[in-house]
Amino acid sequence: MKVAFVGLGVMGFPMAGHLARAGHEVAVFNRSPEKAQRWAASHPGRAAATVAEAAKDAELVFLCVGNDNDVRGVVKETLPAMAAGGIVVDHTTTSAKVAREMAELAQAAGRWFVDAPVSGGQAGAENGQLTIMCGGDPAAYARAEPVMAAFAKASRLMGGPGAGQLTKMVNQICIAGIVQGLAEALHFTKHAGLDPAEVLAAISKGAAQSWQMENRWPTMADGKFDFGFAVDWMRKDLGLVLDEARSNGARLDMTALVDGYYAEVQAMGGNRWDTSSLIARLEK
Repeated sequence: MKVAFVGLGVMGFPMAGHLARAGHEVAVFNRSPEKAQRWAASHPGRAAATVAEAAKDAELVFLCVGNDNDVRGVVKETLPAMAAGGIVVDHTTTSAKVAREMAELAQAAGRWFVDAPVSGGQAGAENGQLTIMCGGDPAAYARAEPVMAAFAKASRLMGGPGAGQLTKMVNQICIAGIVQGLAEALHFTKHAGLDPAEVLAAISKGAAQSWQMENRWPTMADGKFDFGFAVDWMRKDLGLVLDEARSNGARLDMTALVDGYYAEVQAMGGNRWDTSSLIARLEK
């Protein structure tokens, strides 16, 4: 298919690469032109000078940008340029509100919009093993899903516009609690005079097991955080979660608490540290 990819950050760069390797005709755009040129130099596909040029006549346009306003701006440039009946697939983590707005805008233009936030981090993007939570029209999702399979191990339609973003919020609530629990558990392990590696071996096959434990406990024990999903990004996501909770009446006491802990990590200079850096505030 003729596709475009807008936003070549640590997630978008490899995701666009998987689309090209799957045989799709890919045009890319990034606000920093040199990144788009670097992508085009190492993948089959082309770098475009503008969003509209990348999206011209595209059947699917994928986004992986920064925030709600970025999505609004890109979609407004994309819709007139892309093929009639085309689909915008937004992998940015945004509010459910903007997803619904963009779905209405796309429908008015004779196009479709699918909110499709992802989970799996940089490693998942690089290995083509992302999990995708989608909201939108079932027919549009059915057309987009086989193309997304180039970089996904699983995707699911969760409901109408915004349902994908709401599901991603649930994902982030879970991660916040799990990572804080791991930070306190490891902190306790050290104060109890236990060997973290031995404790991990003992508990990681039981009820306490999680992806975060398997993949982050060793680096947390070593104080290594210069990789992964940045604290700044997590705070953006948790801000969306807490805003949504204020509007729907959900009580998120733990999530609000952990968001405050991440603010402490930012104050320590850990803006770009991985989310597992919650332990750093306990050991400072």
